[in-house]
Amino acid sequence: MTTTTTSIGGGGEDRVLATAQQIVKSLNTPKEVREDMLLIFSSFDNRLSNITDLINGEDSKAENDRFEAAEKVIFRWESNSEAHRNSVPWEEPEESGEYLSAVDEILTLMEGLSVRSDNELVDRAENALQIAMTRLEDEFRHILIRNTVPLDLDRLYGSIRRVSLSFASNDGEIYEEFESFGEEDRDAGRFHERGGSLGDTDVDLIHPDAVVELKEIAERMIRSGYEKECIQVYSSVRRDALDECLVILGVEKLSIEEVQKIEWKSLDEKMKKWIQAVKIGVRVLLTGEKRLCDQIFEGTDETREICFNETAKGCIMQLLSFGQAVAIGRRSPEKLFRILDMYDAMADVLPDLQQMVTDEYVVIEARGVLDELGDAAKGTFAEFENAVQSEASKKPMLSGEIHPLTRYVMNYVRLLVDYSHTLNSLLDTGEEELQRLQGLPNDDLGIESMSPIGHRLLLLISNLESNLEEKSRVYDDGAMQCVFLMNNILYIVQKVKDSEIRKLLGDQWVRKRRGQVRQYATGYLRAAWSKALSCLKDEGIGGSTSNASKMALKERFKNFNANFEEIYRIQTAWKVPDAQLREELRISISEKVIPAYRSFMGRFGSQLESGRHAGKYIKYTADDLEGYVLDLFEGTPGVLHHLRRKST
Repeated sequence: MTTTTTSIGGGGEDRVLATAQQIVKSLNTPKEVREDMLLIFSSFDNRLSNITDLINGEDSKAENDRFEAAEKVIFRWESNSEAHRNSVPWEEPEESGEYLSAVDEILTLMEGLSVRSDNELVDRAENALQIAMTRLEDEFRHILIRNTVPLDLDRLYGSIRRVSLSFASNDGEIYEEFESFGEEDRDAGRFHERGGSLGDTDVDLIHPDAVVELKEIAERMIRSGYEKECIQVYSSVRRDALDECLVILGVEKLSIEEVQKIEWKSLDEKMKKWIQAVKIGVRVLLTGEKRLCDQIFEGTDETREICFNETAKGCIMQLLSFGQAVAIGRRSPEKLFRILDMYDAMADVLPDLQQMVTDEYVVIEARGVLDELGDAAKGTFAEFENAVQSEASKKPMLSGEIHPLTRYVMNYVRLLVDYSHTLNSLLDTGEEELQRLQGLPNDDLGIESMSPIGHRLLLLISNLESNLEEKSRVYDDGAMQCVFLMNNILYIVQKVKDSEIRKLLGDQWVRKRRGQVRQYATGYLRAAWSKALSCLKDEGIGGSTSNASKMALKERFKNFNANFEEIYRIQTAWKVPDAQLREELRISISEKVIPAYRSFMGRFGSQLESGRHAGKYIKYTADDLEGYVLDLFEGTPGVLHHLRRKST
């Protein structure tokens, strides 16, 4: 080994060094590996130790050259005026590519400089990087702002299937007045819209072409240790964008106190907009925002999680604030459907919200508002039950027709059935309800198998029936009491029979109420016509059919005529809205009265017809009476005072 070393002259040494240097460079290995290789070479021949200085010297010169080139690119932008900097077309691939490459170069050099002692170069690199990050932060903000896509509300609403349900039938049932149910703003709650379903509606919150640029800038800022600044810029701009979306959706920033001062008609509109905003906010905006964060901050799970939470929090909390304000506000029956809609909307999106948002505080608040809306719905339903039970207006319906309370309650109940699934999850049959149910004469209605909403509706309608029974007592006329109860119970039966309520209460319930209507019809005939029919009996006339007292006969015909005319005058003003019931009542009257009159006329009419002033007593034929019966229950008063039977 010694002989070999001695025989090599100066020129040979240069060639050895050059060869070793070329080998190391050609391998293009990282600096740490090169240094290890040099140590190995030196162990073979101590002359090769000189190569370390040569390699490091050349490396240092190359690093300086690359750094200065990168620094020049960074400083070129910084040296320009602010106006010029803002006008630099970052969208130009060459300009942006050159700048990002310069940043990459400095970052790479700084990673290598970290073990060197050249403090001046480290300071210069850090200064250049700080300047570069200032520009990238500005560019990040500008690209986000310039490329934000405005919310296209028409397109979104076009994708939502709406189902509108009338709060009352077309004859304006809900407008009838009755005490205790708040005449004020009744029409504001007339229509109830289920929110409809929002399908998969992807929207671009940022122009797709800009996402790549944003991702490239975010990667450099995070790699440079400017993650906090990147998150701050992103969340600030996107928060403002989401706030603007809420404005477009009609959601205002209101305090709880402000919400509770809004009158019902305006509040109803705001509640409808909130329902749509919650669905669109979570299913479209936040879902899109999550997707955007995943794209821009790909590979940095913690950063994208923080960015999304910070961006979404303001939007979510604004929506939750309104929901809470409604939930803790004054309870009244007209609010129930909107509150249930809000509850359904919130329950529908909560799983998606919990999956996207990892901020536990926001998730807890969302669950809390859902619970509060549920409590508000239960409380409002209980308020409605109490209002039905205690509604104590004593003003009689002059025509004996359907009471406004009946119309209101039954149309209300028909809409409640649309929420059976929700109400079954919210309502329960407590001890008090069970005791009340057991006290009802409904042993054969299958109460045990009814759902919670079935139980509550059974009690509710039972309370309505009891209230109507009480209201019928304001009529002095027993016949009108029966007509009033017939009209109202039949209306209840029809609303149940022709809706989903029937499935909850069962066919046996319907049959029982139809039986009640028949009982009231029988009671009506007895109360209205007994006095007139008593005039057509044989008792008290004196003698047989051939020699009855003409005086008694005249009195009987006179009294019958007076009774019939009084019934006609009064009961033509009474109203039976249901055509079938009206016809059945007329048939029942005719079957009971006309044969009795015809028989009485057949037995005794001839004794008066031959006398003077016969028309004064025998005013009507049986056919006349049958025709006049057809005028009853039309709601238009009629008079028979001046009518006389035509002589044949």
